Amino acid sequence: MYYAHSTEAADGDRTAWHRLSDHLTSTAALASDFAAPFGGAEAARIAGLLHDLGKYTAAFQKRLGGSDERVDHSTAGGAAIMAEAAGASPGQRFMTELIAYAILGHHAGLPDRLGEAGLAARLAAHDASAIDPIWREELGFSLGDLAPTKPPKPLAYPGFRVGLMGRMLFSCLVDADFKDTEAFYAKQPGAREPDRTWPALAGILPQLRNGFDSHMAKKGLASSRINSLRADILASVRAKAAMAPGLFTLNVPTGGGKTLASLSFALDHAAHHGHRRIIYAIPFTSIIDQTAQIFREVLGEETVLEHHSAIEQARDLSAAGKDKWSGKDKLALAMEDWAAPVVVTTNVQLFESLFAARPSRCRKLHNIAGSIIILDEAQTLPLKFLIPCVRAIEELCAAYGCTVVLCTATQPALDARHFHRPDHPLALPLAGRELAPDPERLSAELKRCHIQQVGVLENDALVEALGRSSQGLVIVNSRKHALDLYRAATDAELDSVIHLTTRQYPAHRREILAEVRRRLANEQPCRLIATSLVEAGVDLDFPKVWRAEAGLDQIIQAAGRCNREGRRSLEDSLVTVFQAPDYAPPREVAGLVEAFGHMADRQEDLSSLAAIEAYFREVYWRKDESGLDREQIMDRFKLNGRETAFAYRTAAEKFRFIDSDLSPVIIADTQKAQEAVGKLGLSNISSGRLARDLQPFIVQVPPKARRALIDAGHASVAAPALRGDQFVVLGDGTLYRQDVGLLWENAEYMAVEQTIL
Repeated sequence: MYYAHSTEAADGDRTAWHRLSDHLTSTAALASDFAAPFGGAEAARIAGLLHDLGKYTAAFQKRLGGSDERVDHSTAGGAAIMAEAAGASPGQRFMTELIAYAILGHHAGLPDRLGEAGLAARLAAHDASAIDPIWREELGFSLGDLAPTKPPKPLAYPGFRVGLMGRMLFSCLVDADFKDTEAFYAKQPGAREPDRTWPALAGILPQLRNGFDSHMAKKGLASSRINSLRADILASVRAKAAMAPGLFTLNVPTGGGKTLASLSFALDHAAHHGHRRIIYAIPFTSIIDQTAQIFREVLGEETVLEHHSAIEQARDLSAAGKDKWSGKDKLALAMEDWAAPVVVTTNVQLFESLFAARPSRCRKLHNIAGSIIILDEAQTLPLKFLIPCVRAIEELCAAYGCTVVLCTATQPALDARHFHRPDHPLALPLAGRELAPDPERLSAELKRCHIQQVGVLENDALVEALGRSSQGLVIVNSRKHALDLYRAATDAELDSVIHLTTRQYPAHRREILAEVRRRLANEQPCRLIATSLVEAGVDLDFPKVWRAEAGLDQIIQAAGRCNREGRRSLEDSLVTVFQAPDYAPPREVAGLVEAFGHMADRQEDLSSLAAIEAYFREVYWRKDESGLDREQIMDRFKLNGRETAFAYRTAAEKFRFIDSDLSPVIIADTQKAQEAVGKLGLSNISSGRLARDLQPFIVQVPPKARRALIDAGHASVAAPALRGDQFVVLGDGTLYRQDVGLLWENAEYMAVEQTIL
């Protein structure tokens, strides 16, 4: 008798152990069901059937019984499927290799083909003689037709297309493996059944549409020119929901109601075409909770999953598997597989998962198939990865039944008609796919301010200008500039100055924004100095805005905070773009500043669609294509004759939206935060729930800064025996100030009084 998993039964009793054949056949059935929506059912079934083939050995069975001998059980199944397909056709051969990648990676992650731990080396070194041949009889194995039942439409980059199929199969395998193992351990004495009580997906989105209609009817809209335009946009979007699935654009100026309009389209479109879920991807974690809350109010608390990585949690079946299942809650489980009907996430989470190699990041991918994906502020996708992102977007639509809406106030010109050649890697078939009614008219009618350029403005001059307006917003490109400017304003004894930065934790930022809105509504003095976190998705309405030079899309986003509701005249609503030579913008912003400089002087109206088109001509169309795939992600997925030449692990390591890693520090300066921190020492509460409870009180800092805080005794690791070093809590309350946020000591070159912010 061969087993997949053991229990702590007394006297060596194995009757309650998990039979290997049961685990493999159950995993195969689950994986096949998961892959059916994109036509990979048979390949996923075989992957599930063979993934633990290496457990058909005496060595692994001894390990289950307590032996310390290390056993590689992940290579055998890959070797077996490759041997079966030795004489197969090239198409069949590619699919068997994808199965082999998935099987070899189902614990440690998808491998590269080459390298010391790569697919080729592991297969070459594998000795199949230790595998008991009884596996064929127990599993009833046969190699069926592995070709997808819904072959993808012919697209460019065939290696990239096949590589994504490999990740999808991998997702089906690891999610099925996790779920079958989880189900086995959940049945053990004393274990808690996992909470998977998200509403059943079948028919849920049409029901949510009814809830949306009820919410909008109750809400009503005050009569105004802006609200009339918002109503027109909503009606146009809903009228086009029956169009064929695929790519769409929603080009609506800031303040035009894009969030609810795009949600209404998704709900109606799903009702017409049977999509399974809605995924709403947002560029910044600073506004994700706001959007998620809007959706909960409209659709109901139990339908919306909010997923971001304020505290990244590693969940890997390879370590102490049976101890991991009893404490997981509904949130933690849903974050792993995106089982909720509506997922609100970040661009980082969505796209890094699409290019990931680790099981914990990939297991959600198969649930993206058949989804409606709304990319809010699509122009914020980083240029260095724009080609692989665009290719992934098109592939999701072409081969995985997705609809993708590029939703933005400044539509990036990705329409194929703009490019000098039809096979340009950024060219998308977007003709006739605009959801908004007449974007040119909307741009003109929703124009609520003037944008002017004034050249260099030093901090003192900027403070003086801010002082001449009782209400004003200044947006700069770095936390350091924001802090210096805030200090200059306070030194000048300018009253009603407020500072907003990501050095303040999210709950504190929400309090600050609430105070800002209160002051604006009551026409009280309010001078806000902030970074770009206020540009997207934050509803503010100032009469005057100053914006440090950036990309035109960022400048127009900033302009969306000026006269947002159209209550003031154009003449009284001014956005001033200035240069700040003492504060170099981040690398990514610097390139956009250069593109803005090349076109700005030739445009009469910087907020017009003509100006936006001219800007993106500089950003996309004239840019060297190598700069749009800086890490050569596309080149890491090629087909060489009858073999794949894939580098899954390398691509995952290179595909990082944010160059610098950040580490969380918990600020427990409120009773609610202290109560959440107090739960860290409890073993019956999962890390997923704790992460959700603590997220509003977290400040992200560079890893060196967090290490310095710990080493200096200003912060400490909470519950290390139970949680490892996952949760770090600030202990020195003097280092967090209400006006500037967290001060940390960089022990290498700065004293705490000169903290980097």
